[in-house]
Amino acid sequence: MTLESLFGLDDRVALVTGSSRGIGRELAAALAEAGATVVLNGLDADRLESTRAEFAARFGEDRVAAAAFDVTDEEQVARAVADLEARVGPIAVLVNNAGIQHRVPLVDVALADWQRVLDVNLTSAFLVGREVARRMIGRGTGKIVNICSVQSDLARPTIGPYTAAKGGLRNLTRAMTAEWAAHGIQVNAVAPGYIHTEMTQNLVDDEAFNSWIVGRTPAARWGTPADLAGPVVWLSSRGSDFVNGQVVFVDGGMTVVV
Repeated sequence: MTLESLFGLDDRVALVTGSSRGIGRELAAALAEAGATVVLNGLDADRLESTRAEFAARFGEDRVAAAAFDVTDEEQVARAVADLEARVGPIAVLVNNAGIQHRVPLVDVALADWQRVLDVNLTSAFLVGREVARRMIGRGTGKIVNICSVQSDLARPTIGPYTAAKGGLRNLTRAMTAEWAAHGIQVNAVAPGYIHTEMTQNLVDDEAFNSWIVGRTPAARWGTPADLAGPVVWLSSRGSDFVNGQVVFVDGGMTVVV
């Protein structure tokens, strides 16, 4: 096999949830660079269209599509996946990236905020994953990559709902594998460490927290969205056809030290 046949995605449609900005945008770009036709997703229609237009100019109009739907709404997910399969083609790769954060001590977390974080970070992966897998099973092939976090394994004060959701997503990855691997579907996860994005800018700007992260990470730096691109492309490619139910930590070594 050549490297191109192992890692190229020329014949694949890849849907990346939450991909109009941040990590999702970077992952969608990496999949497009590898040859995939990418489907961008988000709720902000203007930002989604801006990203789509930029990708179209970069990769070609026929290599990018956009779908504005709420990944936590069962009916919207079902309609969107059906439309995309008819309009763009069979979804061969799903990256469940959509996520939010809510920082507040657990004793002060409102139930609505708890539910919102779990809905976006965990339930959405079940809803979109289930809808896509129903079609992948019939085709006998498919790749699902769930974006977890170091908080799938670790905990820190003030992010309890996020920690619970990401821990659940790690085990959802295993559950999907247990049920779908026999149908030719590989389900795996990538668990980022602390990644410098728009969402974490305030933490980067916090001198004490920034110093703690750099000191706590053996690589002695924050990660970037680009650091996640290679693992996600690999898990979306034929090169990972016998990799099932795994979580790849991309954290600069944070989870291996005390």
